[in-house]
This record gives sequence, structure tokens and C-alpha cells, in this order.
Amino acid sequence: MSTLVLDAGTQQLLDSLRRHGVGEIELAFVLGSGLGSFAERIENARRIPYDELDGMPRSKVVGHAGQLVIGQLAGKRVLAQQGRVHLYEGWSVSEVTRAVRAFAALGCPRLIVTNAAGGLRREWAPGTLMAIRDHLNLQGRTPLGRAQSGYAAPYDFALRRALLRGAHDAGFTLQEGVYAGLLGPTYETPAEIAMLRQLGADAVGMSTVAEVLAASAAGVRVGGVSLITNFAAGITGEKLSHEEVIAAGKEAAGRFSELLARAAALA
Repeated sequence: MSTLVLDAGTQQLLDSLRRHGVGEIELAFVLGSGLGSFAERIENARRIPYDELDGMPRSKVVGHAGQLVIGQLAGKRVLAQQGRVHLYEGWSVSEVTRAVRAFAALGCPRLIVTNAAGGLRREWAPGTLMAIRDHLNLQGRTPLGRAQSGYAAPYDFALRRALLRGAHDAGFTLQEGVYAGLLGPTYETPAEIAMLRQLGADAVGMSTVAEVLAASAAGVRVGGVSLITNFAAGITGEKLSHEEVIAAGKEAAGRFSELLARAAALA
């Protein structure tokens, strides 16, 4: 399935996953800051701490549990990655995308990535959920080589449709928009937010884009969801904090988990 050449670290992780009996995954999730509670929906769950996986990078950011959860959901064999690493922590783009490339090498056909993001639309209050239609990669990094430059539309329409249908069936609105991925680690200035709005962004964060590109290039169908945890700088004038991100994740946990569970049944 994979068209990516596995580096030594990814091969090490792939071998470790196989030794732990991880295989035949039908749908994988990457859970962003404060969004890990979705894994509680997984039935017959088995948890593997990252410390037990050779080659698995581990984040020190609050809100990233650092374990894989494998089990059943909506009749499918699923895997949830509770916690990711970020470029701003000093990890390379190869390390940031290592897990999703290993999932692809296992033969996983579908991936839903999630993140906590700042909102650039005043009408989208904190707690809004957004299906990612496309992204702006402004991180100055890419996991792709020149031979993979043709992957210009990494977000799968059918998975986005499953997310939208899931939200409709659950009785709430799922917005659609463009996610801007920046390097971080600092929040953006009001001037930078104004620039991003001019570029067409609806939400902004510091993750996701490299993982999506790597997975899509490996032949995985990818969907994405952003939880708008706060208004971006300059929208309201309020001070931003990571604690606000975590709190918003907890507040939206029920709707977020219901959305992913329903989408899993439809994917």
C-alpha cells in the first residue's frame, strides 16, 4: 500500500507494532490536544503505552496521553493514537509522521486526524467542530519527496461526507473549512491572523498537515476534524492559553466523540 520508503525509525516502530499484535486495522484516529477521551468509546480496548513501542516518539505537551488504544468500534477494528509529537518540540518531520506511516505500512486504509485549533471566524464560537476541507502548510516542512509532489488533494471527500452525515444524525452542525498549519510554538499575532484570513484559512494550529500529507501519499484515505477551542489572536482581543485549549476539549468531548463514532460506522 505504501509508496513511502520507510526509514529506520519507522521500520523499527512497524516491527514493534507487529510484535504487539497490531494488524488489520480498518480505521485509525490521531487524537489532538485534550481530545483523547474519544478512545473510551472503543470496545474490547487494549492499550499500549508509547514507552513500550520501539521508535515511537513521545510528546511532553499537556493533553497528549501517550498511548495507542486498539479495539472495536462500529463493527470495525480501530486504533486511536492518544497524543502526537510536534515540530515545535524539536522533532523532525520524519519523526512527526512516523506513526501514520507505520499505520499505512500495516495496511490501514482510512485515517481521521483531529486537532485543537484557533478559530478565525467570529461567528464560530469556541466549541465549534470543523471538518477540514483543505489545509495551508505554512510550517516550512514537508514529509514528501519530489516523486510524491502530485498529492495535491489529500482530504478524502467520502470521509468528509461521513463526518458531515454523522454530525447531522447526531443533531448538531459540523462546519467545513481550511486549516492553516504553522510551526509554533507561540500563538500567532493579530497581524498574522489577519494574513491567514486573507489566505482563506478558517482555523489555525501547529499540527496535522505533515501527518495528512504523509498518510495520503502512502495511499491512505484521510479525513480531518478541528475543534475550535478559542478565537485566534485579534478576533476578540482576549489573551490565549493552552489551559483554555484543554478546557474546551473537555467541554466538547461528548459531541466530538459522538461525531467520530458515527463517522466510523459510516466510513
